[in-house]
Amino acid sequence: MPNIFLESHNIKNQFFGFGQFNYHLIKGLYHANPDDFKMTLHVKDASKLKDEFGSFFNYKKYFSFRRYPALRIRKKYDVWHSLNQNIKIEPFHNIPYILTVHDVNFIDEVSKDMDHEVNIRFQEKLNRSSAITYISEFAKTSTHAHFKVPSVPEYVIYNGNPIAEITLPENHNPKLTTSRPFIFSIGEFTERKNFHTLVEMLSHLPDYDLVLSGNNETSYASGKLANTIESLNLKNRVFITGKIGDLDKQYYLKNCTAFVFPSLREGFGIPPIEAMRFGKPVFLSNNTSLPEIGGKHAFYWDHYESDYMANVFNNGMNEYLNKKETYATAYIERAKSFNWDNTAKQYIEVYRSLL
Repeated sequence: MPNIFLESHNIKNQFFGFGQFNYHLIKGLYHANPDDFKMTLHVKDASKLKDEFGSFFNYKKYFSFRRYPALRIRKKYDVWHSLNQNIKIEPFHNIPYILTVHDVNFIDEVSKDMDHEVNIRFQEKLNRSSAITYISEFAKTSTHAHFKVPSVPEYVIYNGNPIAEITLPENHNPKLTTSRPFIFSIGEFTERKNFHTLVEMLSHLPDYDLVLSGNNETSYASGKLANTIESLNLKNRVFITGKIGDLDKQYYLKNCTAFVFPSLREGFGIPPIEAMRFGKPVFLSNNTSLPEIGGKHAFYWDHYESDYMANVFNNGMNEYLNKKETYATAYIERAKSFNWDNTAKQYIEVYRSLL
């Protein structure tokens, strides 16, 4: 039986987007249950995955030294799927190869010099690809704008919504919350997420608090974000939770007044569709993939001046509250349209096209 190798070692950290993508795609593949090929997961620790998926998958232990060409995996798989574009693990043999591109943000965040090692490595991954999948039209367009894309089949396959069903117990309460109305955002605390603009906006919204969740052990969190909170004297109105689990996330999404996401660059942007699943108004940056994902019922910021952002927020909230049932229904329907089981089925067809 054909064997497809899933280079999925980023599943180890599910607090980040790559980890979430790896896990939910693998779970969708398990639900799809294809019987005409086998799949091998490349992971550092297979114990929890074996508890969940049993023997449905084969498992290959990840070792970082496999990134060196002489030490690459020698087994010849029928198809190799590189689930994330930044992976350094590559096949030893010249076999059918699928590359999933989430974004090319590294052009802005690392170097625009096409001779930089990061850009060279990505171009090499493109060159060896037999098929390329993108998580958004924006990811595809930006890849073509910066790199030489080979003439191979290309597919845009949207991510699913991790919150397919709401599982929040009524009595669940996170350790950190506020009794006042609050707006909510989540993501890794980096310049790209642009969280400090929410703090600046908050200074014009005296009736609200702000809850921010995600990895806050970053220089941006202790620097620009902390300095903004301090300078505007908003320590008592900004609640930083750090990393949170699924139930805490569902609590904040269910109980927030609105979800806010002023990110500068997103290949897809899962948090907005998670918020839509709860029927909450969504305020997003009007750039990169976010309009594509947010759709016509989201509200958008064209720039980040604090008084302008507050005006967009207040006007959007008024519109939402005047047509709450219409907006909430549209949000929930859109959130449900992003489905990991459907996503997995599309990847399976790509696999079959190369077998």
